[in-house]
Amino acid sequence: MTLFTIGYEASTQAAVIAALRAAGVAHLIDVRALPQSRKPGLSKRLLGASAAAAGLRYTHLRGLGTPKAGRDAVRHGDVGAMQRIFRAHMEEPAAQLDLAEAAAISDGEPACLLCYERDHAKCHRSLVAEMLGRPTVHLLP
Repeated sequence: MTLFTIGYEASTQAAVIAALRAAGVAHLIDVRALPQSRKPGLSKRLLGASAAAAGLRYTHLRGLGTPKAGRDAVRHGDVGAMQRIFRAHMEEPAAQLDLAEAAAISDGEPACLLCYERDHAKCHRSLVAEMLGRPTVHLLP
């Protein structure tokens, strides 16, 4: 089954939900360590409620979020450091449990990994998708 990813940077909640629905996504998997946003409607509670109103399931998997050092590396333009930090983080038991949950979700229905960065190449969600081993489509809202 195809796995989708999406980043909401430079977008709106409405555009994200529209892109998910257009792609046939049934389950949104939030892979942010801190599911908060200054962008209206993109924090965990509001996004989850809006996803449900649009007929989508929503799950936040904190263990699949990038540790602070990895987020800082991306902010400083060091994607390679973020990738190393994230791969080390993924060896932790909590991360492995959440990866198994993401695999189970995406085995059963069309799912999409959500994070902030618009460019999937600069975001850990591409690494999560790689670890899940599914054909992946990166959506742009």
